[in-house]
Amino acid sequence: MPHRRLTGSRIREKRLDQGLRQAAVAQAVGISPSYLNLIEHNRRRIGGKLLSDLARVLGVDTTLLTEGADSDLLDQMRAAAAIAGDMAEVARAEELAARYPGWSRLIAAQARRLAALEDRVQALNDRMAHDPQLSAALHEVISAVTAIRSSSSILVGPEELDDDWQRRFHENIHNDSVRLAASSEALIAYLETPDAEEDAGFTAYERVEKHLEQSGFHLPDLEVSESDVPAYVAASGLSGAAAQLLERFAIRYAADAHAMPLTEFELVCRATGYDPARLADRFGAPLDAVLRRISGLPRGQGHPPSGLVICDSSGASLFTKPVPGFALPRTGGACPLWPVFGALSRPNQPLRVEVVLPSVPSPRFLCYAIAVPVASPRFDAPPVLHSTMLVLPDPPQGEASPVEVGVSCRICPRATCQSRREPAIAGVTLQSAL
Repeated sequence: MPHRRLTGSRIREKRLDQGLRQAAVAQAVGISPSYLNLIEHNRRRIGGKLLSDLARVLGVDTTLLTEGADSDLLDQMRAAAAIAGDMAEVARAEELAARYPGWSRLIAAQARRLAALEDRVQALNDRMAHDPQLSAALHEVISAVTAIRSSSSILVGPEELDDDWQRRFHENIHNDSVRLAASSEALIAYLETPDAEEDAGFTAYERVEKHLEQSGFHLPDLEVSESDVPAYVAASGLSGAAAQLLERFAIRYAADAHAMPLTEFELVCRATGYDPARLADRFGAPLDAVLRRISGLPRGQGHPPSGLVICDSSGASLFTKPVPGFALPRTGGACPLWPVFGALSRPNQPLRVEVVLPSVPSPRFLCYAIAVPVASPRFDAPPVLHSTMLVLPDPPQGEASPVEVGVSCRICPRATCQSRREPAIAGVTLQSAL
């Protein structure tokens, strides 16, 4: 259903929200109730003065009736609803986002923060369960506490001790206390994240992406020389795991820039219509490097917007560059129909797939994806694969029907999808989403 035709549905929702009768609204704008009924059921087009009169009677802005809420914000609201579970009224997400965009953005931001904190808690749980260094540190703390308790219980016991034995037990308690303090400090230092690395609960990957977003994922400092990588990472202000991830990204970016110099690459991109296969032939570069290079083109130079996703063989996201209307969960639960996951089952086979999301107004994307080995092959060992997907929004209408994808099963209204892992949360239906 075209986005424009939803105007009638929004008019009806606003009227019912305010408890207004159809006949009263029709009379206020000078039309018959039957004609208003046709409008509300999207069977008559509406615009101009009549639309303005209806917006005035309903006390809303005209754009809220014609355009509704921002699709990006709606996607974030539905993702937040997936975290909340059945308590969220998903069917009314568009109404909330349209009427209270500020509060809606706050909900989306809180949901992202909650997801980041949950990821961090999970990472700490994994460390506590599997990290031998942490296990040894905890054992040292427990051992020191047990020794102090044993010596103390003897000193306060009913048996009289001579001065020499009391002095020995006091020395033992002192030594064990010093050991406990040192072990505790080491444990705290191991568990704590340095202040410079901590950023509102973001994971290391998210801190890197947040840093890169400031430059539009284009790094002019690395366009000339790979030797500038250490200086670039040092100037970023990131530390710890985030700095290591940024260094890995910067090294790869500099290598791609060296293989495909920016000025020439931009000219060939425009000449070939940003065709990754022709670009790979022209520069003799791997296809995944071409996809990364296209996504890193500078903003404001007339290049089309683009997104990028890189994941490993488990489907976990290693890098995400967002683009309006496109979103994938960082950890688990993503729709398996995206080409970035399909490419993992066909290593070295490039995919070109047009996809469409279920949200209104059904945004379309052209996706190029390929999975390639990132380590030397070994006998009797599975290959280490990374899959890369370039995402280009609003492509020209292709001849083939687009693949229907979603974000996550929890918020996807496609009830008949054969890839569905779990039912959608209450209120998410194809009718309500469209």
